[in-house]
Amino acid sequence: MLAGAEPIREQRGDVPGALAAALQAASGPTVLRNLVGHWPMVAAARASAQAAVAYLHGFVRTDAPPVVATVSAPETGGRVFYNDDLSGLNFRQEQIPLHTVLDTLLKYAGHPSPPMIYVASTTLDTWLPGFRNANDLSLGARDPLASIWIGNRTRIAAHQDVPDNLACVVAGRRRVTLFPPDQLRNLYIGPLDFTPAGQAISLVDFAAPDLERFPRFAEAMRHAQVAELEPGDAVLIPSMWWHHMEGLEPFNVLVNYWWRDVPDWMDTPMNVLMYALMTLRDLPPHERETWKDVFRHYVFEADADTAAHIPEHARRLLSPLDETRARDLRARLIKRINR
Repeated sequence: MLAGAEPIREQRGDVPGALAAALQAASGPTVLRNLVGHWPMVAAARASAQAAVAYLHGFVRTDAPPVVATVSAPETGGRVFYNDDLSGLNFRQEQIPLHTVLDTLLKYAGHPSPPMIYVASTTLDTWLPGFRNANDLSLGARDPLASIWIGNRTRIAAHQDVPDNLACVVAGRRRVTLFPPDQLRNLYIGPLDFTPAGQAISLVDFAAPDLERFPRFAEAMRHAQVAELEPGDAVLIPSMWWHHMEGLEPFNVLVNYWWRDVPDWMDTPMNVLMYALMTLRDLPPHERETWKDVFRHYVFEADADTAAHIPEHARRLLSPLDETRARDLRARLIKRINR
């Protein structure tokens, strides 16, 4: 655990309306204790890892495709990361039937130095149909993607996700360490286009921070928030909050819900960042300043006055976007990019 980290704000999750209230007031992260303590999966996990595995086996599709398992040697200490010079990764990925993954995790549960085995972000309804009939949450009008994460002792480096995230521990224990989005500079983020799991990650080893190599991480530590979650507990992680996740037991399962409070047709802002790196970053400084003003005018400070001088019927792209306009704009962008 990082020295000096503050506890994440928490409240009881097992009282009526707790989740709805937390979602409505989600200005920051919140731990909801025992939010999913009523789930049969949690009851099985509280009994034993064997009971939890048996419960999951009951839902695995016999005709399901293999899952992608991340596997690494014991020497990595469960850290999903790069190799020493960042030219590659410190793990391999294998396609393995989910039944086999579950049984292998049990086989190594008592081993003092097991290999790391980690199945990340696997769609519940695809691999475990029926699981959500007895183990689910209502998020109101939101239509979340529900995923399951299964593994032994793992350390997932701090990263951001664009969607909001409700992460529910249903077996084992997890430690979650969070930082506000504004700690980007102090977390020493690695490559954007070569990552262990799709999102750029902090290069700092939270188990042993090297403050000579990463001196600004000392400032990030002053903004850290941390919680240890037991089976039944959940944490609400708002969009773009940095989160470092650790599985603390030989068998850990997490179910999470991802959603965005925007229309489905909106693309991820990460695409804009990638394109901006290609088109804006290396401009002469005075041109970058000009484009900063352009983006401020049309994007970050856009309001009713931005296009008020244009007749409403003629505003086109400067009108409020909808699915049709977004589809047309996407087609135009693809044509320009591929020219």
